[in-house]
Amino acid sequence: MHPSIQLSLTPALLLAASTALAGPAADNAQSHFRAIAGGQVESVLAHYTDSAALEWVGGPLDGRYAGKPALNGVWNTFAKAQGQLAFKVSDLRESANPKGATVTANVVFSGKNTIKVRYVLTYRDGKIASEVWQIDPNLAG
Repeated sequence: MHPSIQLSLTPALLLAASTALAGPAADNAQSHFRAIAGGQVESVLAHYTDSAALEWVGGPLDGRYAGKPALNGVWNTFAKAQGQLAFKVSDLRESANPKGATVTANVVFSGKNTIKVRYVLTYRDGKIASEVWQIDPNLAG
């Protein structure tokens, strides 16, 4: 293959590889982040299975929250304390098989405070079964 042809194909192949990282769970994760940033607690809760668990690691809400009543409480507390937020997602990746999917991402929420979060979301039947919210002050903002 002529080198100039090879070089012209490389960006197209790179684009195809990068778009392969996104799928239904990654789209759901983006929707989840958007609802959190908007303080839309009912929308946030709709993303979870009934028995979902959230491991919040670091910060004032550090702890484990399991089941929708506990999740409702923590997200209402967060929304009231933070108000409307902007958010930026980087390094979003999805891994999936017929049993479920995992999404990892770095998310920076900005508003009253800047909150840098390393996310791990596990999806079963299209809903979040488990979530890790890891406060990570070393993430790029």
